[in-house]
Amino acid sequence: MYKSANDYYKEKFGSKVYKLSLDGGFTCPNRDGRIDTRGCIFCSGLGSGEFAESGNNIKEQLERAKEKVESKIKSGKYIAYFQSFTNTYAPIERLKKLYYEAIEPDYIVGLSIGTRPDCLSDETIELLCEMNKIKPVSIELGFQTSNEQSAKYIRRGYENDVYLDAVRRLREAGLEVVTHIIIGLPNEMLSDAVNTTKFALSAGTNGVKFHLLHILRGTDLEKEYIDGKFDCLKLEEYAKILKACLEVLPKDIVVHRITGDGAKRDLVAPLWSADKKKVLNFLNEYLK
Repeated sequence: MYKSANDYYKEKFGSKVYKLSLDGGFTCPNRDGRIDTRGCIFCSGLGSGEFAESGNNIKEQLERAKEKVESKIKSGKYIAYFQSFTNTYAPIERLKKLYYEAIEPDYIVGLSIGTRPDCLSDETIELLCEMNKIKPVSIELGFQTSNEQSAKYIRRGYENDVYLDAVRRLREAGLEVVTHIIIGLPNEMLSDAVNTTKFALSAGTNGVKFHLLHILRGTDLEKEYIDGKFDCLKLEEYAKILKACLEVLPKDIVVHRITGDGAKRDLVAPLWSADKKKVLNFLNEYLK
Protein backbone atom coordinates (compact mmCIF):
# COMPACT_ATOMS: atom_id res chain seq x y z
CA MET A 1 0.00 0.00 0.00
CA TYR A 2 0.98 3.63 -0.41
CA LYS A 3 1.70 6.29 2.20
CA SER A 4 -1.45 8.40 2.40
CA ALA A 5 -1.66 12.09 3.23
CA ASN A 6 -3.77 11.19 6.25
CA ASP A 7 -0.99 8.99 7.65
CA TYR A 8 1.64 11.58 6.77
CA TYR A 9 -0.18 14.40 8.54
CA LYS A 10 -0.70 12.26 11.63
CA GLU A 11 3.06 11.67 11.71
CA LYS A 12 3.86 15.33 11.11
CA PHE A 13 1.23 17.07 13.24
CA GLY A 14 0.29 14.32 15.70
CA SER A 15 -3.35 14.13 14.61
CA LYS A 16 -5.73 14.28 11.69
CA VAL A 17 -5.53 17.51 9.69
CA TYR A 18 -8.07 18.95 7.26
CA LYS A 19 -7.41 21.30 4.34
CA LEU A 20 -9.44 24.49 4.04
CA SER A 21 -9.63 25.53 0.37
CA LEU A 22 -9.29 29.24 -0.31
CA ASP A 23 -9.61 31.59 -3.26
CA GLY A 24 -6.98 34.33 -3.19
CA GLY A 25 -8.45 36.16 -6.17
CA PHE A 26 -5.64 35.10 -8.50
CA THR A 27 -5.64 34.57 -12.24
CA CYS A 28 -3.24 32.60 -14.45
CA PRO A 29 -0.70 33.42 -17.20
CA ASN A 30 -2.63 30.95 -19.32
CA ARG A 31 -5.68 33.20 -19.04
CA ASP A 32 -4.50 36.79 -18.78
CA GLY A 33 -2.66 36.74 -22.12
CA ARG A 34 0.92 36.31 -20.95
CA ILE A 35 0.89 32.80 -22.41
CA ASP A 36 -2.69 32.33 -23.62
CA THR A 37 -6.20 33.53 -22.89
CA ARG A 38 -8.04 30.19 -23.01
CA GLY A 39 -6.56 28.41 -20.01
CA CYS A 40 -5.67 24.74 -19.97
CA ILE A 41 -8.05 22.68 -22.06
CA PHE A 42 -9.55 20.91 -19.01
CA CYS A 43 -9.73 23.89 -16.65
CA SER A 44 -13.08 25.32 -15.61
CA GLY A 45 -13.91 28.99 -15.22
CA LEU A 46 -13.13 28.64 -11.52
CA GLY A 47 -9.54 27.57 -12.14
CA SER A 48 -9.95 24.14 -10.53
CA GLY A 49 -11.30 25.81 -7.42
CA GLU A 50 -14.86 24.44 -7.51
CA PHE A 51 -14.70 23.51 -3.84
CA ALA A 52 -12.86 26.60 -2.59
CA GLU A 53 -14.43 29.40 -0.59
CA SER A 54 -14.83 32.84 -2.14
CA GLY A 55 -14.67 36.47 -1.05
CA ASN A 56 -12.06 39.14 -0.42
CA ASN A 57 -11.40 38.38 3.24
CA ILE A 58 -9.13 35.37 3.84
CA LYS A 59 -9.99 35.10 7.55
CA GLU A 60 -13.70 34.97 6.72
CA GLN A 61 -13.06 32.29 4.08
CA LEU A 62 -11.15 30.23 6.64
CA GLU A 63 -13.94 30.51 9.20
CA ARG A 64 -16.64 29.54 6.69
CA ALA A 65 -14.62 26.58 5.46
CA LYS A 66 -13.90 25.45 9.01
CA GLU A 67 -17.56 25.62 10.00
CA LYS A 68 -18.45 23.21 7.19
CA VAL A 69 -16.08 20.48 8.34
CA GLU A 70 -15.31 20.98 12.03
CA SER A 71 -17.87 18.32 13.01
CA LYS A 72 -15.79 15.77 11.05
CA ILE A 73 -12.46 16.54 12.70
CA LYS A 74 -11.77 16.45 16.44
CA SER A 75 -8.18 17.69 16.37
CA GLY A 76 -9.11 21.23 15.37
CA LYS A 77 -6.02 21.41 13.14
CA TYR A 78 -6.21 22.71 9.58
CA ILE A 79 -4.04 23.60 6.60
CA ALA A 80 -4.81 26.78 4.66
CA TYR A 81 -4.92 25.75 1.00
CA PHE A 82 -4.79 28.35 -1.78
CA GLN A 83 -6.37 26.27 -4.53
CA SER A 84 -7.99 28.37 -7.27
CA PHE A 85 -5.89 29.38 -10.30
CA THR A 86 -2.16 30.21 -9.90
CA ASN A 87 -1.49 31.23 -6.31
CA THR A 88 2.00 32.72 -6.72
CA TYR A 89 1.03 34.84 -9.72
CA ALA A 90 0.89 38.31 -8.17
CA PRO A 91 3.20 41.05 -6.85
CA ILE A 92 5.26 39.92 -3.87
CA GLU A 93 3.60 42.34 -1.42
CA ARG A 94 0.16 40.97 -2.25
CA LEU A 95 1.39 37.41 -1.82
CA LYS A 96 2.94 38.27 1.52
CA LYS A 97 -0.28 39.87 2.79
CA LEU A 98 -2.44 36.90 1.75
CA TYR A 99 -0.10 34.22 3.07
CA TYR A 100 0.36 35.91 6.44
CA GLU A 101 -3.40 36.35 6.82
CA ALA A 102 -3.88 32.66 6.06
CA ILE A 103 -1.43 31.34 8.67
CA GLU A 104 -2.39 33.78 11.44
CA PRO A 105 -5.15 31.72 13.15
CA ASP A 106 -3.91 29.28 15.80
CA TYR A 107 -5.90 26.44 14.26
CA ILE A 108 -3.89 26.74 11.02
CA VAL A 109 -0.86 24.43 11.28
CA GLY A 110 0.41 24.69 7.71
CA LEU A 111 0.13 26.40 4.34
CA SER A 112 -0.41 24.72 0.98
CA ILE A 113 -0.13 26.69 -2.26
CA GLY A 114 -1.21 25.48 -5.69
CA THR A 115 0.68 27.05 -8.57
CA ARG A 116 2.49 26.61 -11.88
CA PRO A 117 6.23 25.83 -12.18
CA ASP A 118 6.68 28.89 -14.42
CA CYS A 119 5.33 31.27 -11.75
CA LEU A 120 7.99 30.86 -9.09
CA SER A 121 10.47 33.73 -9.13
CA ASP A 122 13.47 33.70 -6.81
CA GLU A 123 11.78 36.45 -4.80
CA THR A 124 8.64 34.33 -4.41
CA ILE A 125 10.61 31.30 -3.29
CA GLU A 126 12.42 33.49 -0.76
CA LEU A 127 9.04 34.55 0.65
CA LEU A 128 7.86 30.93 0.79
CA CYS A 129 11.06 30.09 2.66
CA GLU A 130 10.27 32.84 5.14
CA MET A 131 6.76 31.44 5.65
CA ASN A 132 8.13 27.92 6.06
CA LYS A 133 10.07 29.04 9.14
CA ILE A 134 6.78 30.01 10.78
CA LYS A 135 4.53 27.15 9.71
CA PRO A 136 5.21 24.27 7.27
CA VAL A 137 4.67 25.18 3.62
CA SER A 138 4.02 22.81 0.72
CA ILE A 139 3.90 23.83 -2.93
CA GLU A 140 1.55 21.96 -5.27
CA LEU A 141 2.68 22.05 -8.89
CA GLY A 142 0.29 21.42 -11.76
CA PHE A 143 2.48 19.22 -13.94
CA GLN A 144 -0.13 16.75 -15.28
CA THR A 145 2.07 14.87 -17.77
CA SER A 146 5.67 14.39 -18.87
CA ASN A 147 4.51 13.65 -22.43
CA GLU A 148 5.39 16.87 -24.24
CA GLN A 149 2.84 16.23 -26.99
CA SER A 150 0.09 15.83 -24.42
CA ALA A 151 1.32 18.96 -22.65
CA LYS A 152 0.90 20.96 -25.86
CA TYR A 153 -2.53 19.45 -26.46
CA ILE A 154 -3.79 20.48 -23.03
CA ARG A 155 -2.16 23.93 -23.45
CA ARG A 156 -0.04 23.57 -20.34
CA GLY A 157 2.14 26.44 -21.53
CA TYR A 158 5.60 25.33 -20.40
CA GLU A 159 8.08 22.54 -21.16
CA ASN A 160 9.26 19.81 -18.81
CA ASP A 161 12.54 21.57 -18.07
CA VAL A 162 10.63 24.38 -16.39
CA TYR A 163 9.07 21.89 -13.98
CA LEU A 164 12.44 20.27 -13.28
CA ASP A 165 13.99 23.65 -12.49
CA ALA A 166 11.10 24.67 -10.23
CA VAL A 167 11.28 21.44 -8.20
CA ARG A 168 15.05 21.78 -7.85
CA ARG A 169 14.84 25.38 -6.59
CA LEU A 170 11.98 24.61 -4.21
CA ARG A 171 13.73 21.60 -2.74
CA GLU A 172 17.01 23.52 -2.37
CA ALA A 173 15.03 26.12 -0.41
CA GLY A 174 13.79 23.40 1.95
CA LEU A 175 10.20 23.47 0.68
CA GLU A 176 7.96 20.46 0.25
CA VAL A 177 6.73 19.76 -3.29
CA VAL A 178 3.57 17.92 -4.32
CA THR A 179 3.08 17.15 -8.03
CA HIS A 180 -0.32 16.89 -9.72
CA ILE A 181 -0.63 14.13 -12.33
CA ILE A 182 -3.66 13.51 -14.57
CA ILE A 183 -4.51 9.93 -15.53
CA GLY A 184 -6.55 9.42 -18.69
CA LEU A 185 -5.44 12.28 -20.92
CA PRO A 186 -6.48 11.79 -24.57
CA ASN A 187 -4.16 9.47 -26.51
CA GLU A 188 -2.18 8.54 -23.39
CA MET A 189 -1.68 4.95 -22.30
CA LEU A 190 -0.76 3.27 -19.03
CA SER A 191 2.92 3.72 -19.83
CA ASP A 192 2.48 7.50 -20.15
CA ALA A 193 1.05 7.80 -16.65
CA VAL A 194 3.81 5.59 -15.21
CA ASN A 195 6.48 7.58 -17.07
CA THR A 196 5.04 10.83 -15.72
CA THR A 197 5.15 9.42 -12.19
CA LYS A 198 8.76 8.34 -12.64
CA PHE A 199 9.63 11.74 -14.09
CA ALA A 200 8.18 13.52 -11.05
CA LEU A 201 10.12 11.19 -8.75
CA SER A 202 13.37 11.83 -10.60
CA ALA A 203 12.74 15.57 -10.31
CA GLY A 204 12.62 15.24 -6.53
CA THR A 205 8.93 15.62 -5.68
CA ASN A 206 7.96 14.77 -2.09
CA GLY A 207 4.43 13.78 -2.92
CA VAL A 208 1.94 13.24 -5.72
CA LYS A 209 -1.72 13.89 -6.39
CA PHE A 210 -3.33 11.59 -8.95
CA HIS A 211 -6.36 12.99 -10.75
CA LEU A 212 -8.84 11.27 -13.03
CA LEU A 213 -9.38 13.25 -16.22
CA HIS A 214 -12.96 14.44 -15.95
CA ILE A 215 -14.77 16.66 -18.39
CA LEU A 216 -16.51 19.75 -17.05
CA ARG A 217 -19.20 21.76 -18.76
CA GLY A 218 -17.96 24.88 -20.52
CA THR A 219 -14.37 23.72 -21.05
CA ASP A 220 -12.67 23.23 -24.40
CA LEU A 221 -12.16 19.61 -23.40
CA GLU A 222 -15.94 19.20 -23.38
CA LYS A 223 -16.06 20.20 -27.07
CA GLU A 224 -13.38 17.63 -27.90
CA TYR A 225 -15.32 14.96 -26.02
CA ILE A 226 -18.65 15.79 -27.64
CA ASP A 227 -16.96 15.67 -31.06
CA GLY A 228 -15.93 12.09 -30.26
CA LYS A 229 -12.18 12.75 -30.33
CA PHE A 230 -11.53 10.58 -27.26
CA ASP A 231 -13.21 8.36 -24.68
CA CYS A 232 -13.04 8.61 -20.92
CA LEU A 233 -11.61 5.82 -18.82
CA LYS A 234 -13.86 3.28 -17.18
CA LEU A 235 -13.42 2.87 -13.43
CA GLU A 236 -11.65 -0.47 -13.87
CA GLU A 237 -9.27 1.05 -16.43
CA TYR A 238 -8.47 3.95 -14.14
CA ALA A 239 -7.81 1.59 -11.23
CA LYS A 240 -5.38 -0.47 -13.31
CA ILE A 241 -3.35 2.58 -14.37
CA LEU A 242 -3.39 4.06 -10.86
CA LYS A 243 -2.09 0.80 -9.40
CA ALA A 244 0.77 0.73 -11.93
CA CYS A 245 1.72 4.30 -10.95
CA LEU A 246 1.61 3.54 -7.23
CA GLU A 247 3.83 0.51 -7.69
CA VAL A 248 6.78 2.66 -8.78
CA LEU A 249 6.58 4.96 -5.75
CA PRO A 250 9.15 4.64 -2.95
CA LYS A 251 7.61 4.19 0.50
CA ASP A 252 8.53 7.70 1.63
CA ILE A 253 6.59 9.43 -1.17
CA VAL A 254 3.24 10.74 0.06
CA VAL A 255 0.12 10.15 -2.04
CA HIS A 256 -2.14 13.12 -1.35
CA ARG A 257 -4.92 11.95 -3.64
CA ILE A 258 -5.78 8.84 -5.64
CA THR A 259 -8.51 10.42 -7.73
CA GLY A 260 -10.12 13.78 -8.43
CA ASP A 261 -13.75 14.76 -8.82
CA GLY A 262 -15.42 17.72 -10.43
CA ALA A 263 -18.50 19.55 -9.18
CA LYS A 264 -21.52 17.35 -9.97
CA ARG A 265 -23.45 20.27 -11.44
CA ASP A 266 -20.78 20.69 -14.13
CA LEU A 267 -19.66 17.09 -14.66
CA VAL A 268 -20.11 15.85 -18.22
CA ALA A 269 -18.09 12.63 -18.04
CA PRO A 270 -17.21 10.10 -16.75
CA LEU A 271 -20.41 10.02 -14.73
CA TRP A 272 -19.19 7.18 -12.52
CA SER A 273 -16.79 9.64 -10.90
CA ALA A 274 -19.73 11.53 -9.34
CA ASP A 275 -20.14 8.85 -6.66
CA LYS A 276 -16.94 9.63 -4.79
CA LYS A 277 -17.56 7.24 -1.90
CA LYS A 278 -18.22 4.33 -4.24
CA VAL A 279 -15.13 5.17 -6.33
CA LEU A 280 -12.83 5.38 -3.31
CA ASN A 281 -14.19 2.12 -1.89
CA PHE A 282 -13.58 0.38 -5.22
CA LEU A 283 -10.07 1.80 -5.59
CA ASN A 284 -9.04 0.94 -2.04
CA GLU A 285 -10.30 -2.61 -2.48
CA TYR A 286 -8.60 -2.94 -5.88
CA LEU A 287 -5.29 -1.67 -4.50
CA LYS A 288 -5.12 -4.16 -1.63
